[in-house]
Amino acid sequence: MGIQGMVTRTGWDGKTWGANQRITVDEAIRVNTVNGAYAAHEESLKGSITEGKLADFVVLADDPHTVSKDKIKDIQIVRTVVGGATKYQS
Repeated sequence: MGIQGMVTRTGWDGKTWGANQRITVDEAIRVNTVNGAYAAHEESLKGSITEGKLADFVVLADDPHTVSKDKIKDIQIVRTVVGGATKYQS
């Protein structure tokens, strides 16, 4: 819902707030990965898939770039990997 909210600026109730603050799917993903790691001063450990960093990521059933913007929150998680090990798989 976080990424969808950044992209659509629409809440659960269907109200749009701050429409002029919408960002792209790429920007929203970056906010939640690279930028989040930077804000926590952990960019050397996480935030991108890079050799030597923690291997924490999810595999999604659909591409958030191609699904309807109001359906991003409904994308199913296929796999969760933490520290390079699969912790969840559907």
